[in-house]
Amino acid sequence: MSVLEKIFGKKKKEFKAFCNVSREPVEKGYGFLLTTAQVVASRAYWDKVMTEPDTMSYTINHFKNNDAMATQIRNMIFEKYSGIEKPWIISDSCIHWFDVDKNKARQHAESWWASEGDYTPENAGTAGNTLKNDEFDEIRHYAVMEAGRERVR
Repeated sequence: MSVLEKIFGKKKKEFKAFCNVSREPVEKGYGFLLTTAQVVASRAYWDKVMTEPDTMSYTINHFKNNDAMATQIRNMIFEKYSGIEKPWIISDSCIHWFDVDKNKARQHAESWWASEGDYTPENAGTAGNTLKNDEFDEIRHYAVMEAGRERVR
């Protein structure tokens, strides 16, 4: 390698991550790695998703007006998130929404960081492919039909 290549050569871009829930930066070596099934199984997560500014109008119309289109959009939101195949990096400030083994999730995150995002824990994949049908249907029912109800009363 010539002197000019050493000076002007491309440097490897630093691997960075952002929480898949809050979009806040996650410092290297921190965070938790969850599967899609672990994320979508959280009722607190769905209450958050269905009451964000972008989705609140659908939630209001779903509960107050029995609007079939709003319910259909809530189902589409569920399909979008439950259909994610890659594992989710979750920040320390969001992990409380998920009922998971935090030590194991932290270990998975450490492996994920070491592989620069290539590590995939067991049972990764879409929620529909990794959960039992009745469990998936129960989660879908809550996410689409019940999530956010307390905020609309």
